[in-house]
Amino acid sequence: MPDQPSHKPSGPAAGDTPAELRADARRNRERVLDAAREVFAAQGVDAPMSAVARRAGVGVATLYRRFPTRSALVTAAFEDQLAVCATAFEEAQADPNPGHGLYTLLERICTTLVTDRGFETVFMAGFPEALAYDRQRAVAEERLSHLVQRARDAGQLREDFAPADIPLLLLAVSGLAAQPPETALPAARRLLTYLFQSFQAHPPSRPAPLPPAPPLDLSGLQRPVSAR
Repeated sequence: MPDQPSHKPSGPAAGDTPAELRADARRNRERVLDAAREVFAAQGVDAPMSAVARRAGVGVATLYRRFPTRSALVTAAFEDQLAVCATAFEEAQADPNPGHGLYTLLERICTTLVTDRGFETVFMAGFPEALAYDRQRAVAEERLSHLVQRARDAGQLREDFAPADIPLLLLAVSGLAAQPPETALPAARRLLTYLFQSFQAHPPSRPAPLPPAPPLDLSGLQRPVSAR
């Protein structure tokens, strides 16, 4: 329900200085963004804006005054996660061991994909007008190609490995996002380890033990009703 119009004067209340009002506005904005991240992580970025407003404890009209469109809210909610991803790319490129840098980057991306449904939606499918997605995707693809080429030049990746194998891996991992975290996280780590071993040009004759198997059986092939 929209906020009811107030009959009080529109200026600051007695004792409320502009600095105090600005601090309060910042706290309200952070509360809305925290709520948006929680709701989007649980329900995806198509979750009702009213659900975000309820979680934040504000009216829907107040939410729209701060974030006029869903895209504006998605952009603000996930800019920190995208900054973390950008840092992960930079660290991978700076790693003197290109194979290790590539694996560490994929591990961080896979972990985020299965623990945050909102970020999974934005990262894998994009969102209209949000996050300058086409530009960000082009930059990510260029950096991935560079990382792959470095690892291949170092003799760490098999010669027929292609950059397209990475989206294939991420698509497989993103399918785990509907599972609860206690299942999705170990499953993602085990799958990544399995596949990355097969990517190597010279896999060890005795590879390191895999991460523990997740608590999955054939019933896990059916997505939970709430995720459909």
